[in-house]
Amino acid sequence: MAFGSDNAHSCGFLRPRVQEFVQRPVLIGRRYGRPMCFELDSHPPVAPIAGAAVTHEHLVLESADGTRFAAFAAVPDGDPAAGILVLPDVRGLYGFYEELALRFAELGHPALAIDYFGRTAGADRRGDDFEFAEHVAATTPEGIRDDVAAAVAALRDRGAPSVLAVGFCFGGRQAWLAAADRHGLAGAVGFYGNPGERNGQPGPAQRAGEISAPLLALMAGEDHAIGPEAVEAFGAALTAAGAEHEIVTYPGAPHSFFDRKQEQFAAESQDAWERTLAFVAAHG
Repeated sequence: MAFGSDNAHSCGFLRPRVQEFVQRPVLIGRRYGRPMCFELDSHPPVAPIAGAAVTHEHLVLESADGTRFAAFAAVPDGDPAAGILVLPDVRGLYGFYEELALRFAELGHPALAIDYFGRTAGADRRGDDFEFAEHVAATTPEGIRDDVAAAVAALRDRGAPSVLAVGFCFGGRQAWLAAADRHGLAGAVGFYGNPGERNGQPGPAQRAGEISAPLLALMAGEDHAIGPEAVEAFGAALTAAGAEHEIVTYPGAPHSFFDRKQEQFAAESQDAWERTLAFVAAHG
């Protein structure tokens, strides 16, 4: 199931856009000669809520295989709403996603952001010079599945009555895959994740028949790594599998547009955030 909008288009039923966004050149962050999702000084384009009562902490979780990995928890005072598992981009856990967890907690959602690299980089906090690429290459679907399971359990231990995954880039893909991994998720939101096969591993499109929770995909129209054909194939696979989903593409927006520094894409970021919260409210 998909719906159109005035400032974005969705896979499925398409409506003419009332407003066309102008395509703009955008600098994509790089470090060590490799593209990154966000610069180290990026922040979520979501304002803090003054006066919100939230407790937060850095912690270490343990997977079923004994791996210890880093996480950041933010928990609101009072009765919690649906829990949010925040799945970061290729760099793993860092400030952007800790801030995002706080923004969810300020709205009443226990939130937990996790790192992917406990098996190769340990559970200690890292500096800005962390060489993440070799650790990304060493991740496995089984390891990430076990880490997600531990994180979902930790959210439930913190009172979350249900859990949804929200991921970005690498984490967007992992959020959708988590919906196929029998974690009992209530839903999964992915920002500009790759839905196809990678390195011989099936992606969410290939595993569409295993997906057991509603999906929301928020895609960038000018994402040079994920073309429209891949997005259309994802939608077709989900439809064929009967999976509840909505895929929204923002014309002219680059990969990683959801960033306070990307002021020219503030409207797209606001729309994506509102859709995310509406999805959480509907399915959590």
